[in-house]
Amino acid sequence: MVSSAVVGYFVFHAHHGARGLEAKRELTAEIARLTDELATLRDERASWEKRASMLRAEAIDYDVLDEQAREVLGYVHKNDVVVLLGQQDGAANETASPATP
Repeated sequence: MVSSAVVGYFVFHAHHGARGLEAKRELTAEIARLTDELATLRDERASWEKRASMLRAEAIDYDVLDEQAREVLGYVHKNDVVVLLGQQDGAANETASPATP
């Protein structure tokens, strides 16, 4: 009788315990999720490194530099078409026209 209780105790904890089969399944699922997140972050980092390498003085990409300068400074080239989204104070939608310097 006592031996079956001891065996039952160990079987229960082997399945449900902190180091049991269910914990192993949960850890495997978390490893898979974190592996996917790591792959996504590595791709994002590679993208940023590529963009940063285009801004180095020895191999500058002027299109990227122009894009960044316009975004940061808020400038618009005279040949750009500006599309304003949303309405303010109930104003009607207007067709955007090229900005002038």
